[in-house]
Amino acid sequence: MSVTFAPPALATVIPPAVPGTAGDDLRVPLVTGGEIGYANLDHAASAPCLSAVRRAVDEFLPWYASVHRGAGFASQVSTKVYERARQAVGAFVGARSSDTVVLTRNTTDALNLLARAVPKGTAVVLFDTEHHAALLPWRGRHVYRVPAPRARHEAVRVLAETLGRCPEGPRLVVVAGASNVTGEVLPIAQLAQAAHAAGARIAVDAAQLAPHRAVSLRELDADYVVLSGHKLYAPFGAGALVGRADWLRAAEPYLAGGGASKLVTGHEDGLGVVWNTGPERHEAGSPNTVGAYALGVACTELASVRDRVEAHEADLLARLDRGLASVPGLRVLRLFDDDGDRVGTVSFAIDDLSPGLIAAVLSAEHGIGVRDGAFCAHIATRRLIATSGGDGQQAVRVSVGLGTTREHVDRLVTALREITERGPRWTYAETDGRWAPSPDPRPLPGFLG
Repeated sequence: MSVTFAPPALATVIPPAVPGTAGDDLRVPLVTGGEIGYANLDHAASAPCLSAVRRAVDEFLPWYASVHRGAGFASQVSTKVYERARQAVGAFVGARSSDTVVLTRNTTDALNLLARAVPKGTAVVLFDTEHHAALLPWRGRHVYRVPAPRARHEAVRVLAETLGRCPEGPRLVVVAGASNVTGEVLPIAQLAQAAHAAGARIAVDAAQLAPHRAVSLRELDADYVVLSGHKLYAPFGAGALVGRADWLRAAEPYLAGGGASKLVTGHEDGLGVVWNTGPERHEAGSPNTVGAYALGVACTELASVRDRVEAHEADLLARLDRGLASVPGLRVLRLFDDDGDRVGTVSFAIDDLSPGLIAAVLSAEHGIGVRDGAFCAHIATRRLIATSGGDGQQAVRVSVGLGTTREHVDRLVTALREITERGPRWTYAETDGRWAPSPDPRPLPGFLG
């Protein structure tokens, strides 16, 4: 028996308004002619710029100058902007007074920095379903990659057992706050408790969690947290590593250069260097001041509307779940068998349809942006497709956020039903593993020439 999807009645309570983004009015061309408002359902990859961030950056740009070492007034202003951004990021993640905030390029950069900073011989434990940013920096005989269990409480037990098998010495657990494939939130506080009981530290990859839920180092009792500005509605190339200072203070600088060095002397045997001990130790070179400011503004803005953000996304996720359940042959991927908290990310596969073709049709014929592939989490995606009863290597991912509306969700569901029942309206070709309209008459925006 088929299930008919119908949008909820208009009497449904509408969640409070959320902050606007720079992409709210974007319109995109269709291969069938005309244009349509863009339905951005790819927030998990990169979120649009908050309108408040855009205004703040525009206001700051005339003052942009060198940071920390400039005597000019604009340099002094820029230095204050940069350091206040550092404070805003620390406040956003509930940093303790003893924690340090290192500003990086993104989550991947932050995790690689941490991997360089851990003491020699540190045993690292992580689930094998992590994003590649968390999975790949840790290699060697002291790394324990644990198959992710099918229940949240089992994750805590498995972690404790694995830590018990680690050799004596420093230990670190690395775990995602929320899966970038399924949106499922992990029990971070319980995992932190298990880690600390075994004398280990825990680093939380909050790239997918922080845009949707409050993240607090103090409340979670976590040791480190990493995040990316481009997922927090601040797409200006900044991220952060926040946490305990001792390992970072003792490690060799992540990059060698100006800013990281406090004193350099020359002598017959070469160079003598005294490195800084604060966050500057790992921030060599001229910093991304604009990106840091954008990240700080986004953190402050999101923290002030957290309840509204969560209500908005919960409404959209419930609508999305209901709609996807009505699409014939669609199988939603799940990391855990048990129910629990999820952020607004859902991945799925549809019987006998290429995920790449689905994504191309949604874009070209319906003005909908989604992600297809294995989402830089190849082990997780392949395993979850197999668990769901499929045999493919890739899936389609839908992720909602501040730029998403109910109409976007309804348009997606209607489009998926049309694709499964009648197929594409246009012709498509696969080239080098990517599907695209053939021919593609859509004009590029004017600024591309």
